[in-house]
Amino acid sequence: MKILVPVKRVIDYNVKVRIKQDCSDVDLSNTKMSINPFCEIAVEEALRLKEAGTASEVIAVCIGPKIVKEQILAALAMGADRAIRIDVEEQPEPLVIARLLAKVAEQEDAGLIMMGKQAIDSDNNQVGQMLAGIMGRPQGTFASVVKIEGDEALVTREVDGGLQTVALKLPAIVTADLRLNEPRFTKLPDIMKAKRKPIAETTAADLGVEVTSTQQQLSVAAPATRQAGIKVASVDELVDKLKNEAKVI
Repeated sequence: MKILVPVKRVIDYNVKVRIKQDCSDVDLSNTKMSINPFCEIAVEEALRLKEAGTASEVIAVCIGPKIVKEQILAALAMGADRAIRIDVEEQPEPLVIARLLAKVAEQEDAGLIMMGKQAIDSDNNQVGQMLAGIMGRPQGTFASVVKIEGDEALVTREVDGGLQTVALKLPAIVTADLRLNEPRFTKLPDIMKAKRKPIAETTAADLGVEVTSTQQQLSVAAPATRQAGIKVASVDELVDKLKNEAKVI
């Protein structure tokens, strides 16, 4: 069974995001970029399934210009067997991404698509569900445990009421949550080996997908800064401020 793992290039989660002066977008100049953390967890889980003998091959796929090769190499260094880059200049919207991934999954005959539940830049949490709808495949979102038993994937997912386990008939789509695993640390020899692994390149036109946008970004704003807290001398003063100033009681 082949496992297809989409990975996305995002601002490193340790970096403080800066907004351009004209508020048109996020300032990416001299900013450290990394694999989306949820995608990294998905790569790790795919590798563990392969090491357990469940999968035969792990394929990383990334959508973007040549600059995303850095993140592709990171996935290959973790242990992915090969990679595919879909050449797109601007990051497309979720529905287009889902259509592109569906074409690649069909070409590769992937038995499982393991992906992050969302990207930390847009936080849409849409691609996995859209992909399942387009391909007509069962889906398990927010996975905290994944087990393959025969032709089924048993996925324990986090829901509002606790944990829910669903059985998905393969081929299926699973989106990874934070508690699924802890990604491995890549060693220098693995990083050197990654440079010799194959990276195929294709385009949206080759896949028969039109890259169009129905969304327009009007502006980007930083979140409001929190006001400094105050100390109160008694419970009565606290209740008074909550009631008359904060008006929360």
